Amino acid sequence: MAQDLDFYLNLDYPFTVRPDIDDGGYIVEFQDLQYCVGTGDTVEEAIKDAMIAKEQWIKAAHENGITIPLPSIQEDKDEYSGRVTLRIPKSLHKLVIETAKKEGVSANQFLSHLISMGVGKKSV
Repeated sequence: MAQDLDFYLNLDYPFTVRPDIDDGGYIVEFQDLQYCVGTGDTVEEAIKDAMIAKEQWIKAAHENGITIPLPSIQEDKDEYSGRVTLRIPKSLHKLVIETAKKEGVSANQFLSHLISMGVGKKSV
């Protein structure tokens, strides 16, 4: 049964952030919303652009009667909070904060980006 538009607009869809090797900057892709992407010079800009693209994608699909998928992590939402506690040396913490400031993003966004890049590699 189809839900109303607000239902879909308020869902949290998982996304990945990766560097744009060809044009510089970053690309954000939603794994559940085909061809829905955002781009930007910084991670923060790319995420902002992706959130706008997600809203437009969902509105267009809803208006045209296209089935809007539920987020793939919806079933696991209770199992995965999205929060991880990590202890690191003070010197590394300082480096993370300084680098994130230079990039114009929060330390959380910066670390999420680094982790997503590492998870995407074939060997760790």
